[in-house]
Amino acid sequence: MIWAYPDVKLTLLLAGIFGLLYFIYLFRYWKINRKLDVQKRRLFTKIVIRTTYFALFLVAFAGPSIGTSLKEIKEEGKDIFIAVDLSQSMNATDIGPSRLQRIKFELKNLTKSFPSDRIGLIIFSSEAFMQCPLTFDQSVLQLYIDGLNTGLVPNYGTDLNGPLRMALERFQNDEGQEIKSKSIILISDGENFGDDLEDIAAQLSELGVKVFSLGIGTEGGSSIPRGNGLVIDPQTGQPAQTVLDPDPLRQIAAETNGQYFEISDQVQEIGDLIGALERVEGGVTGSRVVEASANKYFYFLLAGLVLSLLDMMLPIKTIKL
Repeated sequence: MIWAYPDVKLTLLLAGIFGLLYFIYLFRYWKINRKLDVQKRRLFTKIVIRTTYFALFLVAFAGPSIGTSLKEIKEEGKDIFIAVDLSQSMNATDIGPSRLQRIKFELKNLTKSFPSDRIGLIIFSSEAFMQCPLTFDQSVLQLYIDGLNTGLVPNYGTDLNGPLRMALERFQNDEGQEIKSKSIILISDGENFGDDLEDIAAQLSELGVKVFSLGIGTEGGSSIPRGNGLVIDPQTGQPAQTVLDPDPLRQIAAETNGQYFEISDQVQEIGDLIGALERVEGGVTGSRVVEASANKYFYFLLAGLVLSLLDMMLPIKTIKL
């Protein structure tokens, strides 16, 4: 027999309290009725009944499990690549304190919402780089997020194709999980100077990879800080302006059956993004066989209740008049 709550000390304590209180009851009963004719056999019967149902209550409290069976437990999880735009425009301050600083703050909270999933980090601008492979290690991932800055990648414009192709290649080479459990979070202000997204979108859709895009910025935009000055537009000689362009992000999300979300002066949809990711069905990452047993406490509890009810409804006379 297996016990769900094998607290021997507590069981002995309860039994000791019951024994002490019942001894006091018997002593007082004997003291009051010492000059009366007591039916010892009936008194003994009452003691046996009460002791029996109290013992049954103790057994039920300990949670007895009889018999065992083998059960297979499947472990499920998701693979999520986070692709973060590190072009110079992510230093813009139309979203305070800057677009990138806000993204770093939100990513820390987002990753904490998926402790049992593998998460990887890709950084990109005109080129894409694998910053952190898929990992369960949240502390390592947090360190990489803390270190994000626009100096980590060459800045010659933004190409949204690069990080998507890199994530696709990693997913294709990893057969550890089911297809339906693979997703990409694409974070950018949307300014795309790369190739058309239709080809990569078709490949992602064919593999079943959903892209959840997160646009950050405002329609009004702002200038781009660099050092103690601003980024200058070489064509006009004036400070360059960057604005949120959601169209490429909406396109890639729609064509892969994902969703588009936004952080701007109008909406703050990071919570909606987390909710959408939570609804993605996880794939099987592994399984293990464990021994399981059924808790049979109810039978002991029922027997104890029946005896206690009989004790109350059919009292046994112990004094002969």
